[in-house]
Order: sequence, then structure tokens, then C-alpha cells
Amino acid sequence: MVRTASGVLVPADIDPFHRVLHHVAPAGLVGDTTQTSGMRRLEAISGKTVGSSSLWMGQTHVPAETASANHHHGASETAIYVVSGHPVFVFLEVDGDQPVETHVETSPGDYVFVPPWVPHREENPDPADEAVVVIARTTQEAIVVNLAGLDWREVERTRR
Repeated sequence: MVRTASGVLVPADIDPFHRVLHHVAPAGLVGDTTQTSGMRRLEAISGKTVGSSSLWMGQTHVPAETASANHHHGASETAIYVVSGHPVFVFLEVDGDQPVETHVETSPGDYVFVPPWVPHREENPDPADEAVVVIARTTQEAIVVNLAGLDWREVERTRR
């Protein structure tokens, strides 16, 4: 244990940056992250904003009557919490041997889990209101791989 300048005892292997809580106010959200057409991502918690080692968290905004491009998030698991609007999450499910486009319709308060590598897109069919969601990922950076379609042919998986 070592004593900080303020007299607090902490384990010696904990660096000074990771000894305190980090507050990110809405004005501190960062838009300089990988983007997908049809949506806007804002980064709050990440390796570059607060020094996290295994977590990314932020917001996604999808304007009214807009669909994002198809994409996936690599090896990262993604948890989504719907704040406002009624976004629809679209992916391909296999029915027999045929892929079927599946739509997951959501409302404020809903959660959605997106497994690693799954091609998907977000849609906001509402003619007037933006859809806003909070996203948490199991990587410290926002992995985004934009795709032409929802099938798996463009997905190049790498080991975790």
C-alpha cells in the first residue's frame, strides 16, 4: 500500500488516474468516434475519455424516419437501453435454411442485447421524434464495422 498526497492508502499497483471517479456531463460527450450513416454516436466512457480498460459507454441518436447503415461491433458484446423514441433493431435470423429479416420493436425503458459479430441496423420509423439509446460495450473503444448487407458474408471474425 502507498499513501497518496491526500493521505489515502491505496494498492501500490493502482495508477493515480484510476484512484478517482470520473464524471462525464452531457457537454463532455465526444462525437469523434467511428460513425455509421443514419445515426450519430456520442462517446462518454472509454479508454480515451476516462481510461477504462474494458468498457465503452455512450449514446446513439437516430433521427426521425431514418435507418442506419448495416454494421456490427466485432468481438464486443453490446447492451442497449432505450431512452426515448421507438427504435427498431433489424438482423437476419435463419428459418430452416432461409435467412429472414427480423425486426425487434422497442419502447423507452426496453433493453436489447447484441451478441458479438451480429450484423444489424437501427431504424427509427417515427415521422417526428428522434430515437435515443444508451449503449454499453465490453471493449474500451467503440468497434464499428460498416457493412453493405445484413448477412454474414462480409463479417471477418477474429479471436477474442
